[in-house]
Amino acid sequence: MDRPIVYPGQVPADTDALTGWMATMRAFSGALYAIMGTGTVFDGLVVSPGTGLTVSVGAGSITAHVAADTAVYGSLGIASDTVMKQGINHAATTLPASGAFTAPTTAGQSVNILIQAAFSETDTNPALLPYMNAANPSVPYGGPGNNGASQPTLRQESVALSYVAGTPAATGSQTTPAATTGNVPIAVVTIAYGQSSITSASISVPGNAPIIPWKLPQLTPGFSRMQVFGTSGTLVVPNGVAQAKVTVVGGGGGGGGADNTGWQGGGGGAGGFTQGVFSLTPGQQVSITVGSGGAGEGPGATGGTGGTSSFGACCSATGGQGGGSSKTNAAGGSGGMGYGGALNFGGGMGGDAYFGTYFPGNGAPGPWGGGGRAAGALAGFNGQAPGAGGGGVYGGPSASQSGGSGAAGIVIVEY
Repeated sequence: MDRPIVYPGQVPADTDALTGWMATMRAFSGALYAIMGTGTVFDGLVVSPGTGLTVSVGAGSITAHVAADTAVYGSLGIASDTVMKQGINHAATTLPASGAFTAPTTAGQSVNILIQAAFSETDTNPALLPYMNAANPSVPYGGPGNNGASQPTLRQESVALSYVAGTPAATGSQTTPAATTGNVPIAVVTIAYGQSSITSASISVPGNAPIIPWKLPQLTPGFSRMQVFGTSGTLVVPNGVAQAKVTVVGGGGGGGGADNTGWQGGGGGAGGFTQGVFSLTPGQQVSITVGSGGAGEGPGATGGTGGTSSFGACCSATGGQGGGSSKTNAAGGSGGMGYGGALNFGGGMGGDAYFGTYFPGNGAPGPWGGGGRAAGALAGFNGQAPGAGGGGVYGGPSASQSGGSGAAGIVIVEY
């Protein structure tokens, strides 16, 4: 930051103070630019119900990329370079400032009213300032050249709040007007015919409102937080999160069954694997599907296929196939496949069962192991880790036995 230099005994000039303030403003601008870029954003300015058909806009700020000075600043001239400036709304403000919003006068209609904000800079706080009177220093002039004129003493940066009323239309078909030039949208107020007061349900934040989505304490380096989905659900992207590392594994296939008449079962295949880094938006809701494990089946039936796991439309992994059941050699199930990530792998194939050897097929291990162990004269063992296949079985002298079930898949989100 530039700093003026003054010396003992020097007669100070007004520009000594003014250039210091200009340097401070530019330094503050540089910090804001590095953090937020040059787009207009706002923080706070929460719109809540007021009295009757009015709203209250809370304290907050707006930061905009504007000219340094569009009017002379004391003895400094106009500065056309652009800087980041921040206007502050120090206390709650009522809109409309007088009167109230107007509800539609036709039954069945509603109207959307856009609440908007803009950066504002004005010279204010006028005062009659004393000036040096060289002829009689003990009696200062009032104003420049003793003209008695007051002068502004503060260049104030604030938030200009206003609203734009839309056109009433049948409820559900009304549209929200666009923000006027220089303004950004901060809220939409919907008022229906016959409505006499505004409630919280009447107020919404438009999707294009450039609100600051995060605070510095919410930010963490790299991917240091994790959400694990063992069942299907929805990820609501937290504030400050712009991308996530996602790992998706499909469900494991089930093992084939056997009995004492010669049927034997192969092991289930493992679910596919995909992993990648994907861009997200704070507040975005991402649908997550976790594939179930395929069921183990009895003699003569192929084990069930594992379900597909997915992270929205970004990536997916199919489930492993079930192990076969045969009176000859029973093939193990094929593995699933990953799609959409930077890393896409197929799952391992389940073990085959060989006729006449009492050798059933093991379930394929998933990315973290856990393949179901094959069994003889017992039911096959279930897959033990996400995406692992269930074990096959050899009947031998025993009655019918089912193969083990595959393990469910998993979706891991790191941000």
